[in-house]
Amino acid sequence: MINKLVNRIKETNAPVVVGLDPTMVMIPECVQKKAFEQYGETLEGAAEAIWQFNKSIVDTTYDLIPAVKPQVAMYEQFGIPGMVAFKKTVDYCREKGLVVIGDVKRGDIGSTSAAYATAHLGRVKVGNNSFYGFNEDFATVNPYLGSDGINPFLDVCKEEKKGIFVLVKTSNPSSGEFQDRIADGRPLYEYVGEQVDRWGSELMGNSYSYVGAVVGATYPEMGKVLRKVMPKAYILVPGYGAQGGTAEGLKPYFNEDGLGAVVNSSRGIIAAYKSEKYRERFAPENFADASRQAVIDMIEDINSIF
Repeated sequence: MINKLVNRIKETNAPVVVGLDPTMVMIPECVQKKAFEQYGETLEGAAEAIWQFNKSIVDTTYDLIPAVKPQVAMYEQFGIPGMVAFKKTVDYCREKGLVVIGDVKRGDIGSTSAAYATAHLGRVKVGNNSFYGFNEDFATVNPYLGSDGINPFLDVCKEEKKGIFVLVKTSNPSSGEFQDRIADGRPLYEYVGEQVDRWGSELMGNSYSYVGAVVGATYPEMGKVLRKVMPKAYILVPGYGAQGGTAEGLKPYFNEDGLGAVVNSSRGIIAAYKSEKYRERFAPENFADASRQAVIDMIEDINSIF
């Protein structure tokens, strides 16, 4: 799957990911109203609004981008109906030819980790049959429990030719409380990066590993170090735009050929119609058109650094 992601980035000339992380506040009243007329102000109504919101954004952006990243918590909060919307979103994005990164941040050990890997990347056995659960192409994983938590994902990735993105240096302000701790003269995130490189050496695509890393856009100097530590890992970069990451600060994450990293934007894209930059040009009912324009502007901004 890493080969598909790289090829899609080359085809679109767009090293970007659209984060499908909807909240009800982001969804225009016109979308909510229609969903509530059908299902009422219920969990089912909320899930329908989320699904229709996502579908409209995907329909207007899929030709521009290589990948999407739905954040599962935004769906889980609506219970079973929310998870149905998550599954519909994953399936629809795959139908559109997009690479789907399941932002699930799982981290456990043994049979629990194996079950998470099966749920999101692999197939579960039912009698003599096997079925995909959510069937994303990549999943984000937390390495805090060590190799015991990662190895089950690696096993599924080998079998399914899928991938993971391991949290190495995240973009949130308090990430340094643990990730920046010095051990034997170096920060913890460097050790995690080295382990990502080792895990990835056993799972190589054509040029990059199936084991990637999450490194926040808000820490470009650390990104520069980690790019060297993990030369074969694709870096998923959150934190662009709304969290303060800039295009200029993204340079260290990429290789000289413009590959090696893919940059995520969530609310900067899906809630673009509410932002000062776009709200005068796009009415709420044209929210998807605003998202398309935001994607075009993001691609132009990022490509300006090469």
